[in-house]
Amino acid sequence: MRQTFDLFSDIFARRDNVLRRMDPRAKLVIAVATILAVILSARVELPLAIFAACLGAMLAVRMPPRLIVVRLAAPMGIVLVLVVLQSLMIGTTPLLTFPLGAWQLTVMREGLLRGLLIGSRVLGAVSVVLLLSSVTPAYEIFRALRWFRVPNGWVEIAMLMYRYVFTLLDQTADVVAAQKVRLGYSTFRRSVASMGVLAGTVIVRSIDQATNTHEAMIARGYRNTMPFGPMPGMRAKDPWVLCLALLAVLSAYLMLGWRP
Repeated sequence: MRQTFDLFSDIFARRDNVLRRMDPRAKLVIAVATILAVILSARVELPLAIFAACLGAMLAVRMPPRLIVVRLAAPMGIVLVLVVLQSLMIGTTPLLTFPLGAWQLTVMREGLLRGLLIGSRVLGAVSVVLLLSSVTPAYEIFRALRWFRVPNGWVEIAMLMYRYVFTLLDQTADVVAAQKVRLGYSTFRRSVASMGVLAGTVIVRSIDQATNTHEAMIARGYRNTMPFGPMPGMRAKDPWVLCLALLAVLSAYLMLGWRP
């Protein structure tokens, strides 16, 4: 359970460092611009360079390498699936052929290159989000979103989801512990059945939690909006850092991501 808490928590974002002291609005703009550059990149060099830079930054702010690996495990799995599917389904130039039972699978060069490009975009974009969450507490991100005039409903839903995900994780851990005591995972068949029960229980409890939270908010005077305090002004050097970072992102895109 402790590992699951660390996976979703922003506890490491509260450590003091250079990136932590930057204005959250500047960090949010830089992150969005970097993600757009990664998505629009026509070459793998830019997404991979951003991925490496973000990994280096996370290590520099003293994030545990084990936690970084755990947070990247799911995106890595998605990238692997994308590369395999693209290489087998797209293209006309055979690169490698191997038997799989009664089938003959052929890896296509065009599909492999396309899969690597899409996979690098996934890794680059995810690493930017992970770095942002590692140097910016969640409440500062929500305040910055409100300052940028993001619809109130979107921000409030995101806040409530972040608040109650830990409650649901605690309840999920309790259900899993009860199932293990009753040998719910002793065989493959019982494991599948237990996971189905677990998923249904979490969905039901999330609906109950949503109802209880809404009733509690109405009882406390909620009227379709949550009050937010004003954000402090930017430090004198933050606009300059923002401009330099955006210029660096644009230059990197033109050099490593642009393909005329």
